[in-house]
Amino acid sequence: MRISGFTCVKNATLLYFPVKQSIMSILPIVDEFVVALGDCAANDHTREQILSIGSGKIRIIDTVWDTQTFGHGTILAQQTEIARAACTGDWLFYLQSDEAVHEKALPDIRAACGRYVGDARVEGFVFDYRHFWGDYSHVHNAHGWYKREIRIIRNLPDVHSWRDAQSFRHIPDFTESEKDFLRKENTRKLAVLPIGAEIYHYGWVRPPYLMRTKKRNMDGFYHDRARADAMNAAPTEDFDYGPLDRIPLFKGTHPAIIREWMARFDWGKSLQHGGAPDPRRELHKHEKTKNRVQTWIEQHLLGGRELGGFRNYRLL
Repeated sequence: MRISGFTCVKNATLLYFPVKQSIMSILPIVDEFVVALGDCAANDHTREQILSIGSGKIRIIDTVWDTQTFGHGTILAQQTEIARAACTGDWLFYLQSDEAVHEKALPDIRAACGRYVGDARVEGFVFDYRHFWGDYSHVHNAHGWYKREIRIIRNLPDVHSWRDAQSFRHIPDFTESEKDFLRKENTRKLAVLPIGAEIYHYGWVRPPYLMRTKKRNMDGFYHDRARADAMNAAPTEDFDYGPLDRIPLFKGTHPAIIREWMARFDWGKSLQHGGAPDPRRELHKHEKTKNRVQTWIEQHLLGGRELGGFRNYRLL
């Protein structure tokens, strides 16, 4: 049995993505790791960060991000597809470059892949998610933050990255067009099992000034530049995380490989630790009354079960 790791990335060092640590978090259990590396800015050092890992398992594919051809977020799926298609394993383990896996879970993950490699009914595995917010001590449980997602898929010709690369789907007659990445008709969800492990998601943990830059860039993948800039207009150039005392405290441990990255944390004094949200800005989704009510119902009446939400898989 072979396991391939894969990801896509661009301008990781400029935008504060822990791509090196992300790759290293699963490198011990994969037989290869394929990186689709986009056309980074001249002053970005993503390639150097990846090469500094010094592993022969890593293979870099140089790419160009064509955001004119692939809009509505599909540039992320298209780049993910480049890496996925180059993988040779029986199982393909996808990590976005702001995600990591705890070392305690690695033996069980590889064991599950071995246990089900011959069971064609299992097309992938879903992981539980921990979405960190603002710093490394606060983690979301609010309604609207996806609780699970597919991160390991079987290497099948009709399984492809879908929408904005959040998930995967069985898409026959795939042509790698923007339309196909968004297509729902004549496609189906993958049949998956929960693997009993977690993805630690650090996409919303970066210095406030870089969080605004990253958000503006991401919004540009979904909208034209003028609208993306308008969506991010604010009295201050820094991203406002809002009052952190509304976000649950994290009481566990982070992956060991992330702890050196965490040592760079130096923006604590610029965070709002209590009080009310700034009335000059639009509320974050978890701050809105409807969302807070839904979250309370989920946490106190439904035992954590989500009301609705995005769920692009079928549990076996």
